[in-house]
Amino acid sequence: MTTRPAHKPLAASVLPVSLAVSVVAGTGLVASGGTAAATETAPRPRTTATAVASAGGALQWGDCPASVKPADGQRCARLSVPLDHVDPTGPRIELAVSRLAAGRPGARRGTLLVIPGGPGSPGLQRLAQKGPALAEETGGAYDLVAFDPRGVGGSAKARCGLAEEDRWMVTLRSWPAADGSTGANADRARRVADACARNGGAMLRSLTTADQVRDMELLRQALGEEKLSAWANSYGTYVAARYAQEHPGRTDRWVLDSSADPDPRRVAYGWLADMAKGADDRFPDFAAWAAHPDREAEGLRLADRPADVRTLVLGLAARLDREPRATAVPGAPLTGAAFRQALQSALYSDAAFPAFARLAGQALDPAAVPVLPPELSGAMPDEAAAVTVGVVCNDVDWPRSVPAYARAVAADRIRHPLTGGMPVNVTPCAFWKGGAVEKPVRLTGNGPSNILMIQNLRDPSTPHSSGLKMREALGPRARMVSVDRGGHGSYLVAAGGTGNACGDRTVTRFLLTGERPATDVLCR
Repeated sequence: MTTRPAHKPLAASVLPVSLAVSVVAGTGLVASGGTAAATETAPRPRTTATAVASAGGALQWGDCPASVKPADGQRCARLSVPLDHVDPTGPRIELAVSRLAAGRPGARRGTLLVIPGGPGSPGLQRLAQKGPALAEETGGAYDLVAFDPRGVGGSAKARCGLAEEDRWMVTLRSWPAADGSTGANADRARRVADACARNGGAMLRSLTTADQVRDMELLRQALGEEKLSAWANSYGTYVAARYAQEHPGRTDRWVLDSSADPDPRRVAYGWLADMAKGADDRFPDFAAWAAHPDREAEGLRLADRPADVRTLVLGLAARLDREPRATAVPGAPLTGAAFRQALQSALYSDAAFPAFARLAGQALDPAAVPVLPPELSGAMPDEAAAVTVGVVCNDVDWPRSVPAYARAVAADRIRHPLTGGMPVNVTPCAFWKGGAVEKPVRLTGNGPSNILMIQNLRDPSTPHSSGLKMREALGPRARMVSVDRGGHGSYLVAAGGTGNACGDRTVTRFLLTGERPATDVLCR
């Protein structure tokens, strides 16, 4: 499929939501998926399911699939959208949509869209996990709505047909070889790109931020809302910011939680590279935790001093580079790359610290059998791998020079040893056929001043310094709440957010009253 022409907004009447039916958890650039891919040439046949989007645009709510593990009162529907928004009369696909209705209908003030991260995270599961706490925090004032973006969860899928060995997180993410070489990474990246070009078709090429924004606008129409409020997380903040740029009059109260640099020259490629700094910012929190005397009784104290924890972790990673350890998962050794990936994942939340400290202790004990974390214990489904690489490769043209990646890795391994050169290494995007589907846009400060950003100071995935770039781009439209905490995803501590009470109060006040701080603030 060739690069599509620049998209021109189409009138709502040209994009009807027709009667049709359709039926992953991820962080950063990883995901896990579910059902089989939709065909790329025609929508699936209609069924007798009750949860459908009607031709008039209204959504009909029914029971959610058991796989969603829905919260009490959570209902689900299907939304039909064009496979290619440039051709709205062509083939259609279906997206899974879900809602928790406002707990106080008489005080309802609208719909709050819960936008997941990834690319590759499912909205329905996020609503199931976060929705009850969010409803309580906001006093039942909103209908809470989420959808699985195209390619994810219960929505239409794409497939790349990747070999199993290319679908493990530690291989899909380009961790250099033990000696720092990147030749095997380049070979795998080329192989993945070739398979996606051969098997992905129009469905894979439709996995873009731009199309997710267009799908959101059709969802707004189907919900019958003049405006939407939103709480977006991680990659979802870029989706939300793009929507606010393109539909400023359709946004009400807009919360961006854990944002990355939206510079069109750094979209996707820069996000991955920034993870090296994020790990450096965040690791001292883990080091202090793992050196604290309280860990002694738990058997998780790794050293007497935080500085020694860093030395131990880096030394252990280097030892595993030389001598990988067999694990409880046959054929999945604990290598230096796997150990560094386990660390990178653990830095997302303090709640993950014990498991990583336990893994480090097992790796240090010659008699122990290390137990890999779940995300490293098996290959992700092909559909999940497809969306993981598809969005970031479709959104922007990545550098193509393999030797330049090798040089960047060599420098980054010295500058940021905790991440071992992975964030700047070659990926399938360097060999992506056809390049970007559409050129990324530059975000501006034009539009209503109704955006509140929240960002932890020590975020391992979207560093605070990257969030400041989003803040700069949005200019007078936004205010920013910086939270003196570590972890990814700040808001709503009651549902696993890694921020603090001050940050939560500030966001909740904005969602309930529209009140924001007069200037950017720091929550200590």
